[in-house]
Amino acid sequence: MECGVVAAVPALVRFSGIQKTYDGEHLVVKNLDLDIRKGEFITLLGPSGSGKTTTLMMLAGFEIPTRGDIYLADRPIKNMPPHKRDIGMVFQNYALFPHLTIEENVAFPLSVRKISKAEKQERVRAALRMIKMEALAHRRPGQLSGGQQQRVALARALVFNPQLVLMDEPLGALDKRLREQMQLEIKQLHETMGITILYVTHDQSEALTMSDRIAVFNDGIVQQIDRPDALYEHPVNSFVANFVGENNVLTGTVETIGQGYCRVVLVAGGSVMARAVNVACPGAATSLSVRPERISIVTDGAACEGPNRLPAVVQSTIYLGDHALAVLQAADNGEFMVKLQPGAHGDLSHGQRVSITFRPEDCLALDPV
Repeated sequence: MECGVVAAVPALVRFSGIQKTYDGEHLVVKNLDLDIRKGEFITLLGPSGSGKTTTLMMLAGFEIPTRGDIYLADRPIKNMPPHKRDIGMVFQNYALFPHLTIEENVAFPLSVRKISKAEKQERVRAALRMIKMEALAHRRPGQLSGGQQQRVALARALVFNPQLVLMDEPLGALDKRLREQMQLEIKQLHETMGITILYVTHDQSEALTMSDRIAVFNDGIVQQIDRPDALYEHPVNSFVANFVGENNVLTGTVETIGQGYCRVVLVAGGSVMARAVNVACPGAATSLSVRPERISIVTDGAACEGPNRLPAVVQSTIYLGDHALAVLQAADNGEFMVKLQPGAHGDLSHGQRVSITFRPEDCLALDPV
C-alpha cells in the first residue's frame, strides 16, 4: 500500500510473483511483486529472517527464485549470471582484496570488463576523487579504517557506471557517528549521480534517513511500501507501527465505529477514541498505536480538552540531550513512553500519579498484536 500520488517513473527492476524456498517446504519470500523505479533509493527493511536479504541476493544473481520472474530494464534475468547483470554490490564486510592497493581494488571491475588502460585510469581517478581518497590510492585495505574501507567498496561498486547498485547492511560494522556520516555521504552520492540504489537494513532509523521509499518486510511478505513519512504517520498494520519508529501500544475491544473513528474499551479499563485504520467491526479486538511525541502529561489535575485522558504512574525519566523520555505505567502498558522537551523531565518523579492525553487523530486502531 502506498499513500499519495507519485509521478510515473519507469521501473528499472520488477519482481513478479517471486517465491523462494531453501528446503522445499518453507517460503522465505512469498509472492513478491515489487517495482523499483529508475533513479530511486529504495530500502528493504525488516527483522532478521524476514526475506529482505534473500530478495537482494536473487536480484544480484547469487540466489535463484523458486517461482516467478525478475526483470531488469524489461529483460528477464532470473537465469542470467551475476557478472552479466550490470549491477554494483556493496557488502557489510567490504569484500576488498587485501593484497591489492586501493587503486587496484577500485579498478578490478574495469579489468574484468576489458576496459582500456587509459579509460580505466581516468575512471579510477574520478572514483577516488568522489570518495576523497586520491592521496591513499597506493595503500592496502589493512592500512585503512573501517569507514575508509567502506568508501573504497562504494567506489568499486560505482566505477563501472552500473545501472543499479545493491547495498546489503553496508554500514553495520561501523560505529554510530561514522555510520551517520556515511549515511549522508551515500545519500549525497545518490542525489548527485542519479543512480538507482536498493539498500537492505534492519535499522529503521537508517531507512528513514536515507530512503525515497521503504518496503517493510516480515515473514517473507512486504507489509507496506511507502515514503518514510507516510510509513511513520500512516502504518497499515501493527507490525509496521511497531517496527518503524518508537511506538506505544494499548489493547482493547472496538465498541463503536463511525466516520473513520472508533471508540475502544481498553482491557485495563476506560475508553478512548481512535482513527479506525485496520479494525474489523464492533466487538473485535484491536491494538492502539500512539507515538511518544503525540502525548501530553498533565501533572496538576487541570482539565484538558479532548476525549482521551488516562491515569498513569511515572516509572522513570531518561535524559537524552535534545529531549527526554518519561516511562509510565498507563493502562495495560508498563513501558508507556512520552517524549518531553529538554528540562521538562525535572518536574516528574518516580511513583508520581499523572494523566496522559492525546488526540483521537493521533491514536490508530490497528489489528491486534
